Amino acid sequence: MKKTLLLSTACLFCCASLTRAATCEDETRAILQNTYPSFSFETVGPTPIDDLCEVASEKNTIYFAPKTGHLIFGEIWSKDGRNITAEEQEKRITQSLDALPLSKAVKIGSGSNTVIEITDPDCPYCRKGSEFFAGRSDVTRYIFFMPLDQMHPDAARKAEFILAAKDQAKAYEQVMSGAFDFSPLPEFTPAGLLNEHRKIAAGLRISSTPRYWINGQPVSGFNPAQIEEILSNTVREKGR
Repeated sequence: MKKTLLLSTACLFCCASLTRAATCEDETRAILQNTYPSFSFETVGPTPIDDLCEVASEKNTIYFAPKTGHLIFGEIWSKDGRNITAEEQEKRITQSLDALPLSKAVKIGSGSNTVIEITDPDCPYCRKGSEFFAGRSDVTRYIFFMPLDQMHPDAARKAEFILAAKDQAKAYEQVMSGAFDFSPLPEFTPAGLLNEHRKIAAGLRISSTPRYWINGQPVSGFNPAQIEEILSNTVREKGR
């Protein structure tokens, strides 16, 4: 059978039936490896569509039809408007949070709520988020940097300054408040952590900032209403 790579930008829509003819486990993994031996992937799993399997690679989620050998690039949407592809991607990312090296993050606070943050020191929305959390005593923040170099050419240097500081929390507050926007940073020796932060952000498939996980729940962009709702719900659940 001729191997064919089907590149499709069209969305796939979820069919009503939730039966799965293919197991999308060991047998399908073997077929995928034999069909595309140079293709690197992490997991193979089922989808709501018969004979179509979800394949997660390092950067993308694609789909594989083991009976025909086709790879399909696109998204699966349900008939009620849910982006199933995005939901599954977010689920995998959330599951990976437990493996993050939090000891390499900038830690601020000691509250009962855990906030993992991917930020850019010169991103205006990141700074709004920083101001929002600065007034709260109920959170412990773990901050990783992903400077968007093309948009903010000074952001990487500011991130390195924070990571090299003896008091990282203080340096973070200074930078995020704009203290060094129009004056030079103090002299410092980079600690070599920024590249690790970039790799962590890449592993979480982050392409924009800010990005948060509040007690494991994702928040894309600075959305104070959503953040408040998550924190409030946590308080109510603990009070039961």
